[in-house]
Amino acid sequence: MASMVGAACAVQFAASASAQCAARYVLQNQLELKTHSAPASQEPITSARDVVTWKTITIGNFADSLTLRDELDSKGCSVGGQAAEILARPAFTVSSHKTHVELVNLSPAQLGFTSDTVTLASVYTRARQLGFELAAAEIGPQLRIQYLDQPIGEFLIIGMEPIKTWSGEPIILDVANGGAGLILIARDGRAEAEIPVTSRFIFARSHQPAASTQLVGTGSRTSAAVSGLTR
Repeated sequence: MASMVGAACAVQFAASASAQCAARYVLQNQLELKTHSAPASQEPITSARDVVTWKTITIGNFADSLTLRDELDSKGCSVGGQAAEILARPAFTVSSHKTHVELVNLSPAQLGFTSDTVTLASVYTRARQLGFELAAAEIGPQLRIQYLDQPIGEFLIIGMEPIKTWSGEPIILDVANGGAGLILIARDGRAEAEIPVTSRFIFARSHQPAASTQLVGTGSRTSAAVSGLTR
């Protein structure tokens, strides 16, 4: 009898673990923990010092990208087709050292953009000027695993260097809860991709002086756009 009860508990635990990203589990978790998301700030910022750390997560705790993907599967987190594709690309790597990373959550409007939309490259350039860093690619799936109480309707764009699909499309990741469960999806990572200014981006807290950071691969057109913005 004891062994039967133990086996039943093990099955129940495994089922619960595999459902952590399911909509029912997420809602139940939020009700039990009484978690409430604070209203997203739209206050303009002039420096990384103006923004408090939104969340600290751990990276480098998986041996390779396959193990990380297995963890997503084990929690029942959905992964979109293009997102799954770039997780399998050679350019997607995981850290070899366990590290705690501070993340910030901000919008293009907070970065000073006033038009309805702004290019992805301009958002990246402005963020780097203010002292933030682009997130490592690993942060997208790691945040998905470590952010199980994400509110319904929240979509967080990972400010990361794009990774190309097998067909050559540049893709970045989006950690989302659209109401049907927690998911990791892909979005257009082209420099000229238009992003609504009210969108939410996840960047890493920079440990370098803002003036010494350089954006990789945005080109002179982006620099010119940002120069015009900041005049």
